[in-house]
Parts: sequence; C-alpha cells; structure tokens
Amino acid sequence: MELNPYASYLNSQDPIPVLTTTAGRLQTLTAGLTGARVNTPPAPRKWSICEIVAHLADCEIVFSFRLRQTLAPALDQPHAIIQPFDQDAWAKRYAAYQLEPALALFKAARNWNLLFLTTVSQDDRHRPTTHPERGTMPFWTIVETMAGHDINHLQQIERLVANHPA
Repeated sequence: MELNPYASYLNSQDPIPVLTTTAGRLQTLTAGLTGARVNTPPAPRKWSICEIVAHLADCEIVFSFRLRQTLAPALDQPHAIIQPFDQDAWAKRYAAYQLEPALALFKAARNWNLLFLTTVSQDDRHRPTTHPERGTMPFWTIVETMAGHDINHLQQIERLVANHPA
C-alpha cells in the first residue's frame, strides 16, 4: 500500500490551501439541499452526501489525533505508530447523523487542526510516524493525505449534486 493513497488527487498542490477551503466548499455544495437529496445514496453500497460529510468529520477526528501523536514523542524517543481504522465499520452508524451537525463537527475540528498546523516547523514536517498498513512516513505526508482525501470527497459530492439537480 502506498504512503498516501490520495496523492493523485492533490497532484503536488500545497495542501494548506486545500485544507483551508474545504469546509467552505462543503457548505456551498450542500447549501439548500433537501433531506432526500442529502440522505439518498446514489447506488447500493455508496455513500449519500450526508454520509460523506459524516465520514469527513470522523476522519478529521482521526487526523487530529494522528497529527498530534506524530509530534508528541521527544526526538530521542521512538516515533509514534498511528492507528488505522475500518471506514466501512464506522459508516454502519452514519444513519444516526444529520448533515448540519456533521458539517459543524468537521468545521470545528478542521479549524482546530489548521491552528495546530501553524505551530509546525520545517523539522516537524520530517518527523516520522508509522501507519501499520502504509509504512513509515514523514509527518507532512499525513497533511498531504488529508488534503487529497478532501479533494476526493469534494469531487464525489460535486458529482452527486450535478447528477441529481433539485
């Protein structure tokens, strides 16, 4: 498995502008959508718009921990091993969520992470961490993964909105 499975979405862009604009783009894309449009999956075993936003909120919580976990060990200590998770297992509970609270959680966690990223030095960007499925990577790969992941899911929502107009 590659270190950043979303690298092709980021396509060497600076991840910070992507991370900074995602919440606003989600708000714009979902503004005015009705419950049926937000909650109806496009096909069996595909996520609805609400489920995608819930997934982004869940992932932002995971990324929050991974970012901090990676930079927590002292330089003379072993680097962190970050925890993978099964997104499909987590998605089984997404029916309990509504779009507005999922988007609010995403926005709050993303803003918190963006503030955290303002504290990251050039040396921090190279601090190693290990993902058990992807291998050892520098801290900044997590940030690039976040941005590529955002782009992937924003494109999914854009397609859902375009293919099913009001």
